[in-house]
Formats: sequence, C-alpha cells, structure tokens
Amino acid sequence: MSTANARQRPSNWKALAPPPLPGTTFAAQAKLPRLPVPPLKDTLDTLKETLRPLAWNDAEYASVVRKVDEFAKGPAQELQRRLTDREAKTEHWLEEWWDDGAYLTYRDSVCINVSYYYGFDAHPAHLPQTALHRAASIVRAGMLFRQQYKTGALPPEATKEGPICVDTYRWMFDCCRVPGQPADWSVTYAREGDRGDSGHVVVLRRGRVWKLNPWKDGRLLGVDELQSQLRHIYENTREEYPAIGILTASNRDVWTKDYDTLAADAHNEDILRTIHSAAFVLCLDAEHAPDMVAHSRLLWHGALPSSPEPSQMGLRNRWMDKPCQFVVTDDGAAGFIGEHSVMDGTPTVYLCDTVLDTIAAPDFASSPPASPGSASLPTALDWHVSAQTTAAIQEAARAAHALASSQALNIVRTPYGKAAIKGFRVSPDSWAQMLVQLAYARHLGARGERREGGTYEAASSRRFFKGRTEAIRVVSAEADAWVASMDDAAVSVEERGRLFKRAVETHVARAKRAGNGLGVDRHLLGLRKTLKEGEPMPEVFSDPVVQRSSTWVLSTSAVFSKHFGPYGWGEVVPNGFGVPYMTGFDDYLQYTITSRTDMPNAEFCAEIERAAKDMYDLHVALAGSSHLKARM
Repeated sequence: MSTANARQRPSNWKALAPPPLPGTTFAAQAKLPRLPVPPLKDTLDTLKETLRPLAWNDAEYASVVRKVDEFAKGPAQELQRRLTDREAKTEHWLEEWWDDGAYLTYRDSVCINVSYYYGFDAHPAHLPQTALHRAASIVRAGMLFRQQYKTGALPPEATKEGPICVDTYRWMFDCCRVPGQPADWSVTYAREGDRGDSGHVVVLRRGRVWKLNPWKDGRLLGVDELQSQLRHIYENTREEYPAIGILTASNRDVWTKDYDTLAADAHNEDILRTIHSAAFVLCLDAEHAPDMVAHSRLLWHGALPSSPEPSQMGLRNRWMDKPCQFVVTDDGAAGFIGEHSVMDGTPTVYLCDTVLDTIAAPDFASSPPASPGSASLPTALDWHVSAQTTAAIQEAARAAHALASSQALNIVRTPYGKAAIKGFRVSPDSWAQMLVQLAYARHLGARGERREGGTYEAASSRRFFKGRTEAIRVVSAEADAWVASMDDAAVSVEERGRLFKRAVETHVARAKRAGNGLGVDRHLLGLRKTLKEGEPMPEVFSDPVVQRSSTWVLSTSAVFSKHFGPYGWGEVVPNGFGVPYMTGFDDYLQYTITSRTDMPNAEFCAEIERAAKDMYDLHVALAGSSHLKARM
C-alpha cells in the first residue's frame, strides 16, 4: 500500500485488517452476541435516576425530567425505530460512530489527551540487568506473541461468563493511525495467511529511525543475537537526529499538514511506510526514570526539558500514531504506550502480560543456536528534512512542551488492598469508586464548589461482537447519602454501614447493566446520531443537567497486571481529574491522579488518602459489631 494513496481515507478502512489463520484465537467470534439496542423506557428511566444527584436544585431537576418525558412522548420513538433498523442491518450499530466520534475526528494531540501507558516492574532478577538485554527480550517476546496471534494459536481472552471479543487484535500489529481531515483512520499492512515468521520492528533512538529485522530465514533470532542487533543501534546513534517524532504529538490538523509536507519526498514516504508496516515500535530512550512519577511522566509524554528544544524532548523518540510502542530507558526502566483509537486497554494488558510472563520464564534466557551466517544488521532510515519541516518541528516542540508542562501527575497507594477489602466482603472495584466519591465530595466542600459533572467508569462490553466499552455512571443518590453520612457526627457507624451497602449495591447493578450493553450513554449517542439533516435537536440533549451528567470531571478506569507499576492517562475536561486505578494487589490500591497544573491535584490526592483511612476505619468498626457483621 502506497502511503501517498493512503491519503484518501477508504470508506471500508476498518475491514482491511485480516483476521489470523484459523485456530483458537478467533474461534469463538461467530458465537458472540451482537450489541443490543437497549429498551427506550429503561434507558430514559435510568437517565432520570442518574440526573437527580447532579441537579443543583429541585427546580432544575423538575425541568430536566419534563424534557426527558417530552422526548419520550415525542421524537424518541422514531429515533429508537431508526436505531433498531440500523442494528438489524449492521454487525455493530455503534462501531463507526464510536470510532469517529470518540477518536478519529478528535483534533487535539493524542499525547496526554488520548494515549495511555503502562510502566513495567524491574527486569527479572535472574536476567542481566541491562537496558540492552531488556530491549532484546521485549523484541523477542513481542514477536513470539505476534506469531501466536498470526497462526491463530493465541489463547483468546475470556471471563468466567465466557469468551470475549478479540476483533481489535487485528489492529495490534503491522498497522498505524494516520492523520487526515476531517477524520483520521488506520492503515494496515497485515497479510492474509501470514504465519508470523517475518516482519520488522522500528527502533527509535535519539530521534533516529532504524529498521530491525528479527527474523532470519523464518527463524526468530535469540536474545543474544538481538542484543547484537540493538548494540549496533546504540553504538551508531550517539548524536541527536531530526526530531520528526514530535510531529506525531501535534494537533491532528497540524500533523496532517506536516505529514503531507514530509511525505511529498519519495524517500520520506518510504520511511513512513516502514513505520506504518512495522510490527511495533521500540523506543530506546537516552533518559532515566529514577522513580515512579518520573517513569510515569516519561511514558506519558516523554522526557520534558526545561525549554522546548526538540533535540531534548522525549517525544522525539516516539511515534504516537502506532498502536503499540515499547519503551526502554538507559537505566533499564521499561513500559508501553498505547494509541487508543483502534483498541482499548484490556487487549494490550494481555499483550504486555504475555510478553512479560514469557521473559520471566526460566527457559527464555536460553537462546536457540544461531544458524550459519550472520543476520543482517539494522538499517538506519534518515529523513530528508526540508526547511518547512524543520520549522514544523520547532513549532511542534513548543506546542508539546506547553501541553506536557500544563499537566500535573501524582500517585497514591493506600496502606491496604484487595485482601482487606474482600475480608470486609466488599467488591474491590466498588470500594475504589466509593473512595473517590468521598474524596471528591470533600475536595469540593473544602473549596466551596459544587459538582459540575459526573464520574465516568469504563465498563467492558467485549462480551458482544466488536464490543468495546460502555460508561458506568458512578454518581448516585445512594452514594451521595453515604458520603454525606461520613462527615455527619449524628449518623451512627451502623447507619453509615447500611448506607454504604446500598451505595455499593447501586454501583454493582449499574456496572452489570453497562457490561451487558444496557448503559445510558452509548444509547443516547445512538439516538442522537439517527437524527437526519435538518431535523431539530431534541431539547433534552441541550439541557444543562443532561450535559453535566456526561461532563466527566472524574474519568476513571481500572486495569490490572501483576507486572505493572505506573498506569495512567490524562483528564478529559479542563476542570477534571483523570483517575486510573488498580485494585488487584493484595496490599494496596493504586490511584494515578492527573489534571491540569491549575487544578489542586495534591489536595485531591490528600483527600483520597484521608478517604481511604476513613473507609477502612469504618469497616473495622463495623466488623467489630457482630450483629451488623452478620447482616453485611
């Protein structure tokens, strides 16, 4: 596929990535149910329930209820009919709307705003503790995973309820997002019938692009051989190279223009094609990550110098459009950066877990015998850089520096974790969410502010074919009642316990509905999208309470891997917080709190710490009451 030809977005671009060979990986796909269109009455009744705690007064709530009811009696029935017609005629009624609306028409930088990261724990102690060995290990293990996928031998993900969709794995390797107007898309170089015994990796070092072929005559190179390949890159990239990678972190319209300038040169077009078609990108960072926050920030937006000098910006060593980038710093810290448009976090957690488990296996360090003849050394791919592109790099560096400098990030770990919470017979996820609700209410109260938006928690809808996510609306009247009780001296411990139990029950019920494709937000989006040109927007969608309910001042989502330390992404509104968290460790919960620097990030973190202690103390007190303990 020519990069030049790819500048016109194909109408069927999403269908162009082939599935793997027949095998276990996609075996359950045909049996997965399709995402339903929820019953209209259920959605509108639930909507009214979720709006009550977000209304600022009774009059405001009465007004929005009237608009919801008028919508139900008026255009909603016809919009629902159109949506069910679309459901009957498509594989997934939401897919195209979600791809474009949530990601591909988004014009701000994907860095900070869209991409996410995982930081890995230390390289296994029995292996050489060098950046070189770690990088070689990741390349080999990543290629082994890709080979399993290509041959259909990768065991698919599943839950205790059954198989889940793995369709987005088609966009994990050999592909790349490309900028375009009015919408981006992804190009794929994956080949139907490919057995995964070839393919290349793009390696970035000090902004220089290298093409590394980890295969020789259908054999994957061993770790020792890959170390030799990567050593060549280290030894031959001792100076800085033009920081083209920073361009990928620009506003998408700016990047579209700069991309076209870059690709107008045929030599550069070849390099772009090599990057797009790479299995994945390996970033060999010259910087260090001495602590968890530094590690997080290095992955999130690259090293940040005091001034926007392109040759010092960590983003010079990134290609933010690639769905999978592995990073290894010179002090051996490692991690992963994901581009979000084609794939959510759970598939890439599986990728990273498998890669890291493979590396930790006792037999992984034993390299297979090398075949006669040396593998070809990596090839340096140096850009032709015009004066126009040089100017674009300078401007991109200024914009990226300003963006990254505007961000605050802190990490909170509680002194207890999943083991204690389960000992209290509470869902760890519900506990983690109620903790955030308590902390945020206190945070607002201390500042004399009222709530200006809702709390988003991502729920996976991958039990459905092509399913991705639905929103759990965490804010509830039951959660608010419990939160209020925690600072009301007149409320007994037992009553706080009962209120907490009801709040958790509401959260669990909403999470279950969302996971079953019966949430509010995707359905409302679908109803809105079925409006025809010239038809008036129903009044309910512009109501301030409805808009407030989907203004995610708290954007939360959880993943878990025993291998991860850092995990994060950015806030989604200027006056909000990003709250990535992990509940899977026995001895701590972990929250990463991101926000603009003009938000009181440290104060919110302090409230999370206080809420964690108060919740724990409450449940210790409840457990001390044998009567209540028996009822909880």
